[in-house]
Amino acid sequence: MSTLLSVSIALFAGLLMTRVFKRLKLPAVTAYLVAGVLVGPYCLGALKIEGLGFNSAESMEKLGLIADVALGFIAFSIGNEFRASDLKKTGRQALIIGIVQALVATLFVDLALYGLHLLMPDKLSVPQLITLGAIATATAPAATLMVVRQYKAKGPLTSLLLPIVALDDAVGLIVFAVSFGITKSLIVGAVDTVSIFVNPLVEIVCSLGLGALMGFVLTWLEKLFNSNTNRLNLSIAFVLLTVSLSMLDFHIGAVHISFSSLLVCMMLGTIFCNTCDLSKDLMERADKWTSPLFALFFVISGAELELNVFADYAIVIVGVVYIVFRSLGKYFGAYASAKATDCAPSTYKYLGITLLPQAGVALGMCTTAMALGAEGNLIRNITLFAVLIYELFGPVFTRMALTAAGDIKPMADEVKNRRQTKLELAKLNTEEK
Repeated sequence: MSTLLSVSIALFAGLLMTRVFKRLKLPAVTAYLVAGVLVGPYCLGALKIEGLGFNSAESMEKLGLIADVALGFIAFSIGNEFRASDLKKTGRQALIIGIVQALVATLFVDLALYGLHLLMPDKLSVPQLITLGAIATATAPAATLMVVRQYKAKGPLTSLLLPIVALDDAVGLIVFAVSFGITKSLIVGAVDTVSIFVNPLVEIVCSLGLGALMGFVLTWLEKLFNSNTNRLNLSIAFVLLTVSLSMLDFHIGAVHISFSSLLVCMMLGTIFCNTCDLSKDLMERADKWTSPLFALFFVISGAELELNVFADYAIVIVGVVYIVFRSLGKYFGAYASAKATDCAPSTYKYLGITLLPQAGVALGMCTTAMALGAEGNLIRNITLFAVLIYELFGPVFTRMALTAAGDIKPMADEVKNRRQTKLELAKLNTEEK
C-alpha cells in the first residue's frame, strides 16, 4: 500500500509542479525532476512518514521496473525516427556527427581532468579520469524526446537530433567498454583483450540482432489482428517482452553475452516502423498511452538524485570541471562536424546545446565502474553530481536551442483565441448552472 501511495503522490506532485513551471515557461521534464527531488529521500522522504514520499534508497529500488519499462518505450519511440525515407536525407550527417561529438566530449574531459590530476593527484587518479571521460559520451534520450514532444518541435535540427541521440548510445557503449578495460588493466596490471574489444562488440551486435528479430516478429503478428486496439495492445506487450529479454545476461566461455535494452528497443522500433504499414498510427497511439509512464519515470529519476554529493569539495571541483568540459566537447564537436557535413547554420549553431542532458546510460556506466572498488566511488559521485545538474538544466537549454533554431514555433494567434474562447464558454456555463 505504501509503495502505491508513494507512486500516486509522486505523479500528483509532478503534474502540479508542471503548472508552476508552465508560468515560468520551463519544460515539463524539469518540473517532474524537481517534483522528484521534493518527494525524494532528502526532502519529504526525510520525514520518514510512510506514503508521503520515498524515504530511502530501498523504496526507490522497488520502482526500478518502472524505469526499465519507461526507457524501453522511450527507445521504441526513438527507433521510429530511423525511417528509411528520412535516413536518406540525414543518415550520413547523423552518423558522422554522432561519432565525432561523442569522441570530442571524451577528449575534452580526459585532457581537462588530467590537468586537474596533476594539481591534485591524491583526489583524482588516471584510471578514474579515463573512466569519467568515457562516461562523458552518454546523452539522455528520454529528456530530449520529452522536450520534443511537449513543444511539438519539428524541423531540420529535430530531424537530426533524435537519430544522433540514438547513435550516441552505441558509440558510448564502445568507448566506455574500451576505456573501462584500459582502466582495469592499469589497476590490475594485466591487459584483458576480451573485456576491452570483444565484449562491447558482442553486446552491440547481440542487441541489434535481438531487436531486429523482435521487430520482424511484431510486424508479422500485427497482420493477425484487424482491430487497432488489439494491435496497440500487441505493440505494448511486445515492448514489455523485449525489455524483459534484454535483461538476459550469461557467459559463453570468457565472452560475456549481455544486451543494452536501449539498443534492443530502438532496433525493435526501427524495424517495426520500416516494415509495418500501420506503424505510424500505432506509434502515435502508443505515445499517448505512455505519457503518464514517462511522467512517473522522470519524477522517480528526480527522487534518485543524491544531494549529499555536494558535501565533498573535491567532488564539487571535479564535477564542475567535468560538466564544463563535457559541455564544451559536445558543443564544439557537434558544431564542427555539423558544419563539415553541410548542415544549415541554425543546425550547427544549436545542435550541441541539445546534446547536454545526461542520465540513464551514464548512471548505468557508473554502476559498472563501482566494480573498481574505492576507485569507483568517486566516479559514481561525480556522475551523480553531473546528472543532477544536467537533468535540471539540460531540458531548459534544449528548449531554448530548438526555439532559437526555429523548430519550436510560437503558439499561433488563432490557437490562442480558440483556447481563450473555450475557457470563456466553460466559465459562462459554470455561472449559469
